[in-house]
Amino acid sequence: MKFPRNARILRSPFDMAPFAAVFFLLVIFVMLAGLIPVPGIRLQPPRADNLPGVDSPHVAVAVDASGRYYFENEMVSSNRLKARLVTDVKLSHKPLTLIIHADKSVTYDQLVTLTLLASSAGIHDALLATLPGPATAPAQP
Repeated sequence: MKFPRNARILRSPFDMAPFAAVFFLLVIFVMLAGLIPVPGIRLQPPRADNLPGVDSPHVAVAVDASGRYYFENEMVSSNRLKARLVTDVKLSHKPLTLIIHADKSVTYDQLVTLTLLASSAGIHDALLATLPGPATAPAQP
C-alpha cells in the first residue's frame, strides 16, 4: 500500500530578524554583566619581570592602602592575624612562605611590620606578589 506524501520542502525566505534580536540581547547582557561589582578589595600591585615563583607551602596576606590586613577573604586585626598564622604554622609539615599582596601605596614600614609579625608566628620567608611587566617584543638579531 502506498501512502500519500504530505511533507513539503521549506521554500520561504530565511528571516534574520529573530536571530538579530537574540544577538542584540546577548550583546546587551554582556555589556551589563561588566557593570556588576566584583567582591573583594582593590589592589594595585607593582609590576616586575622575571621573578621566581613559590613551589613550597605558602599563606597569603593582603594589605590595602589604609594598612588593613586580609587573610582568607576576611579583614583581620594584627593580633588575630598572628594567631591564625601560628595555627597554620603548627598544621604545616614544611616551613611556610608568606606571600604579601600589597597595594602600591603601602609603606615600607607597614611591610616590615607585617614581616615581623609573620616572623614572630614562625614564618621566616616572605615574598611580595607582583604583576608581570608589559609584554615586549623579542629582540631581532
